[in-house]
Amino acid sequence: MWHRPCVRVLLVEDDDAIAAPLATGLEREGYEVTRVRTGADAVAATRVDLYLLDLGLPDIDGRDVCREIRGRSTVPIIVITARGDEVDRVVGLELGADDYLVKPFGFRELVARMRAVARRSAPAADPIDAVIAVDGVRIDPRTRQVLVDGAEVTLTRKEYDLLLVLAEDPGAVVTRAQILEQVWDPHWYGPSKTLDVHVASLRKKLGDPEVIETIRGVGYRLRTT
Repeated sequence: MWHRPCVRVLLVEDDDAIAAPLATGLEREGYEVTRVRTGADAVAATRVDLYLLDLGLPDIDGRDVCREIRGRSTVPIIVITARGDEVDRVVGLELGADDYLVKPFGFRELVARMRAVARRSAPAADPIDAVIAVDGVRIDPRTRQVLVDGAEVTLTRKEYDLLLVLAEDPGAVVTRAQILEQVWDPHWYGPSKTLDVHVASLRKKLGDPEVIETIRGVGYRLRTT
C-alpha cells in the first residue's frame, strides 16, 4: 500500500459551494484541511504545509496575500482562481506562487499538483511518492507516464486519473461514487455509465482485461499478485 504523509493544508476560499466538497475530498485523500474565508485569516494562520489560495477574497486581494505569505515563508502556495488570463497567471507566479490552477479544475489534477509542489519543496522527504509500481504497471505522477512491462502506454487524462485512484491502494475496493467524485467532479450528476466505458478502455490499453477487477454493485479494484 502506498502511504501518504499527513500534510496540513490551508484552504483559503470564501465560496462555500467550492470549499466544502473540496475540503471533504482532500480529507478523504489523507490531508488535514483547515478552511478560512479571508485573506487576513490566511496571513495569520500558522502550522501550514501547503496553501490553496483563492485570489478573489472579500477583504484583501489574493495577490497581496500571496506576497505577504511568500515574504516570510517558503511553504508551497497553489493559487486557485477564476482569473484565467495569462497576465494573472504570470503575476501570481511572480509573487511567489508555486502553481496556478484555473477554475473549474479536476480534483485529481489538483491533488497531482499538490503532490508535485510538496515534492519539489522537500525532494528527499517522500521518495516513495515518486513512482507507483503494481503488477507490471509503473506510474510516475511527476510526468504522468505509465509503463506496462516497460512499454509506455498513452492514456487520456481521465484514464490516467482513474488508474491513479485505483493504484494508490492496490487490492482495495474503490466505490463507483468515490471514483466519480475524484476523477470527474464532486458534483458529478452525469451518467455513471461513463465510468464503465473508461474502465473498459483502460483495461484494453493495459493489455489485460483482468487487471482491473469489477466488484459487482460496489466498484473496482486494481489486481495485485
